[in-house]
Amino acid sequence: MKKGVVAIILLLMGMLLSGCPDTVSHSRGVYMLLDTSGTYKNELNKACAVIYYLLGTLEPGDSLAVARIDTASFSEKDIVKKVTFDKRPSMSNGQKRIFRDKIDKFIFSAKGSQYTDITGGILQAVEYLNETGAGKKYILIFSDLKEDLAKGYVRDFPIQMEGFNVVALNVTKLRSDNVDPREYMKRLEHWKKRTEAGGGSWRVVNDLERLDSILAN
Repeated sequence: MKKGVVAIILLLMGMLLSGCPDTVSHSRGVYMLLDTSGTYKNELNKACAVIYYLLGTLEPGDSLAVARIDTASFSEKDIVKKVTFDKRPSMSNGQKRIFRDKIDKFIFSAKGSQYTDITGGILQAVEYLNETGAGKKYILIFSDLKEDLAKGYVRDFPIQMEGFNVVALNVTKLRSDNVDPREYMKRLEHWKKRTEAGGGSWRVVNDLERLDSILAN
């Protein structure tokens, strides 16, 4: 009987010394939304630099998806390319080459969209990143942030974004912003409030030479 008690005590001590297993995922998931509406379509070449940076920075086990923002963006069909990089570096490097080729072809042949469903794109991003199980989740929005919805589309509701880092990239100024700069500031404030109301964090990175700041959080 005493031997049994001693064995149990030793087992418990071993468990305490070894500590609890680390169940927190340390992988990163990035979902990048590309605005293809109106004149902003001409900005897509700049997006390549961001995507190339991500491909060079993300590691085996991380996830990356690039999707277009169009009339109805809450759809898998708008995802240009998605991948979770293999744990084996040799396989991961091959996946990155394929990803880059796909993006190059998309940028070259991308067609403009009539409307800009940014909210739908964010919803799709949240769904995808939650499915990856990534420990750190980033939504990058490459857009002028002017949402223009087709008649009948409902997007005026809260979005759950707790644990998400939302980064607005290359937020260009519209012609109307030059007339009244408050319009530009209003757009930025609108998306900041909406992100933070959902529990997410918000940043704006307009200097694309400071790409290292994108995944800073």
